[in-house]
Amino acid sequence: MNFKEELQGRTQRIEKILADFLPAEEGWQKTVIEAMNYSVTAGGKRLRPMLMAESAALFDDTDKIPALPCFMAALEMIHNYSLVHDDLPAMDNDEYRRGRKTTHVVYGEGMAVLAGDGLLNYAFETAAAAFDYAETAEDYRRMASALRILGRKAGIYGMIGGQCADLEAEEADRDMTDGQLLFIHAHKTAALIQAAMMIGAALAGASREEIERLEKCAYNIGLAFQIQDDVLDVAGSPEILGKPVGSDEKNHKLTYVALHGLEDSKKEVRRLSEEAVGILASFSHRSPFLEELVRQLIYREK
Repeated sequence: MNFKEELQGRTQRIEKILADFLPAEEGWQKTVIEAMNYSVTAGGKRLRPMLMAESAALFDDTDKIPALPCFMAALEMIHNYSLVHDDLPAMDNDEYRRGRKTTHVVYGEGMAVLAGDGLLNYAFETAAAAFDYAETAEDYRRMASALRILGRKAGIYGMIGGQCADLEAEEADRDMTDGQLLFIHAHKTAALIQAAMMIGAALAGASREEIERLEKCAYNIGLAFQIQDDVLDVAGSPEILGKPVGSDEKNHKLTYVALHGLEDSKKEVRRLSEEAVGILASFSHRSPFLEELVRQLIYREK
């Protein structure tokens, strides 16, 4: 298997799916739709829809799941809406993302807020379109399960809950505990990865126990991904990262490395990743690509 070629092929297919689902830029609401599409087409790894498709493939032929692209596009819309809002002056106040000016810089703060709102709403409209493909009671059950997962992992018990805890931690004049930090990572970072893998499995007919195992796998991936970020900020190469290291310490930001040290953090990344790959390898239909994708994500250098 040539991993880079396989990755490129899958990314191109996801780009095609997104293009098919993005709204047409027309009507009196044209500007907000342009802002929505601007944020989604800015590039990125397309990790979440890729994980969704690969998780579904563990249990069934994805060509036999016509509803899958609806949920793949919907989850990527939700991910991008969160980035639009994260970049706002009231949040992280970032002017560039993926080498382009952020949505609020190009379209203004008010329109960026609407673009994020629009993507969130349009995501659920897109996911609901999956029901057009339902032919049996089992199809409806699987799609309803996927929709519940999407709502919960993106909402107050998932990503938004993690963002809330993160925002309050930044504003509070007190030390953050290890438990708070893990809560933030598990919800702000891991929740949408969990959504991706759980939805893929649910649409493919996986059992509740199998879906729960993937939820644990995705938790490990998300947590290891975030800890690796902290490690790279301390020990990474500025040339490879494309940005200065040490920004977390400079900004007095509490990280896993600050709490546990560099070596223990690296050990935790290895433990979490090995356990995640072990879970994937435990299913009857193994996916060498998915296992390698997890390793590449966790052990990345930038």
